[in-house]
Amino acid sequence: MTKAPQLIKHSMKYGEAQSSTGAAEREPGSPYGRKPRKILSRRNIFIYGTLIMVSLYYLLPLYVMVVTSLKGMPEIRIGNIFAPPVEVTFQPWVKAWAEACTGLNCDGLSRGFFNSVKILIPSVILSIAIASVNGYALANWRFKGSETFFAILIVGAFIPYQVMIYPIVILLREIGLYGSLSGLVLVHTIFGMPILTLLFRNYFGSVPQELFKAARVDGAGFWSIYFRIMVPMSLPIFVVAMILQVTGIWNDFLFGVIYTKPDLYPMTVQLNNIVNSTQGVKEYNVNMAATILTGLVPLTIYFLSGKLFVRGIAAGAVKG
Repeated sequence: MTKAPQLIKHSMKYGEAQSSTGAAEREPGSPYGRKPRKILSRRNIFIYGTLIMVSLYYLLPLYVMVVTSLKGMPEIRIGNIFAPPVEVTFQPWVKAWAEACTGLNCDGLSRGFFNSVKILIPSVILSIAIASVNGYALANWRFKGSETFFAILIVGAFIPYQVMIYPIVILLREIGLYGSLSGLVLVHTIFGMPILTLLFRNYFGSVPQELFKAARVDGAGFWSIYFRIMVPMSLPIFVVAMILQVTGIWNDFLFGVIYTKPDLYPMTVQLNNIVNSTQGVKEYNVNMAATILTGLVPLTIYFLSGKLFVRGIAAGAVKG
């Protein structure tokens, strides 16, 4: 019983000796803590210099597009693409949205925008809903043949789209969906399934199994665990899946031009038709404005949910 106070007393003396030794070694008036690093060290110059160069590499084309879209054609013909506009005009934006001609239609990107929205919303909802249930079942409810089913899905993620174009055309024609928005929604849902299932399976597999087992002991079933436990805990991976699908579906050109007809073309196909139109003078300011308008939706999604995207990736979205 007497050893403990002696040990404490000994440790206190040892600490005092150490502190007194350190105080003796320090010069009077010297600051505590580590020596501050130099701001202009070689390491910092290399890191920040590289980041600045990469940022300029990606931002310079965007700057050129923005300033060109705000100029009139007489100013553009002068040839200084890096100069800011002398007289700002938004007429190219108005024309790109509502007046630019693609063949016989002169309604700009507006029709393609609403077609893309009609394609995007159901495709994203269906693909994420089905893939999340698939990933949840493959991670927590192993059944006979589950590994084989998962392997088939993974193989589907690496099949080139071009290989499947003609078979899908025949399939959509036989079921009466070829040339319609519903057919294109079905195509995007199917092609988004493999990679999204992989993401959800790996994420749900990283959730502690104790939660799943405790819910099973309490009598919770398949859907009860999914909606009450898995979904509330999985906001980051849902955001990751949403960003991947929104970007892929909105930027798609190949499926849009093959599986729909001119009245139902998505925004990317409309943009291609506007930029490659050979009627009259080439209006670079209208083309730049149309390009920026087409890319606003995925850019907005990235800016609004970028932090959740990083959290989802870091929390296990690409593990396994």
